[in-house]
Amino acid sequence: MSETPTDRGADALLGAAEIRRLAASLDLTPTKRWGQNFVHDANTVRRIVRTADVAGLDVVEVGPGLGSLTLGLTEAGCRVTAVEIDERLARLLPETVSAKQPEARLEVVHHDALTIESLPHEPRAIVANLPYNVSVPVLIHLLERFPSVDRALVMVQAEVGHRLAAKPGSKVYGSPSAKVAWWGPWALEGDVSRQIFWPVPNVDSVLVGFRRGPSLGDEVLRRATFRVIDGAFGQRRKMLRQALSGVFGSSAAASEALEAAGVAPTERGEALALADFIRIAQQLRD
Repeated sequence: MSETPTDRGADALLGAAEIRRLAASLDLTPTKRWGQNFVHDANTVRRIVRTADVAGLDVVEVGPGLGSLTLGLTEAGCRVTAVEIDERLARLLPETVSAKQPEARLEVVHHDALTIESLPHEPRAIVANLPYNVSVPVLIHLLERFPSVDRALVMVQAEVGHRLAAKPGSKVYGSPSAKVAWWGPWALEGDVSRQIFWPVPNVDSVLVGFRRGPSLGDEVLRRATFRVIDGAFGQRRKMLRQALSGVFGSSAAASEALEAAGVAPTERGEALALADFIRIAQQLRD
């Protein structure tokens, strides 16, 4: 009979004392520059992995740090590609995981996730405690670059998570909300106590995720749609005919395109769903 995570107990994962010991072995002080806050609670790690529902899949993890979530994923049978920008952490992670779980499937890539273009394996999922200072750009870059991803569950600052999951008309609905919806519907999937991090951050965290929806168009249309979204929210207080004048060349041309797309030129970006932006983008492409 194979072991389950419960059978293995906490020894298969990292606790608070081990996190501090590993950090001390590297003379590591967590930095705000790279958004380093390390999870030290095994129960939270296993809850995240259960919520992700990615057992046995190829998973990419960004910013694995000292390996808390990595060990939770490998324990669930995932083949993990961990992308780590800090060279010291990238060197230590394989040793930590091997000592805890000798059978774990792990590859570590020392690289900036904002610019990574290839991975050893095509990931089916993204599961990560994303660095809070670059969470949205990293997420969008990975989704753009790796079309094999059909599930994501990420831990982010609560404010960012609410923005990613926001719907049109919400006070926090904006460019990130509209863009990530291209790949599927996003939703909040859990709260995370700030007490499970070391050091304790001064912000709350949430889990936010998606499962891939139907294809909305090709790469040319996606880029055109994102250009329209950027224009609409770049001057969000202005009516769309003005906000999109730079995209279409003039406010008159923008008005014509908006009317052809069935959108009132006097609307504002926060009122539009992704489908509206796509129809406008089709006018731009045509």
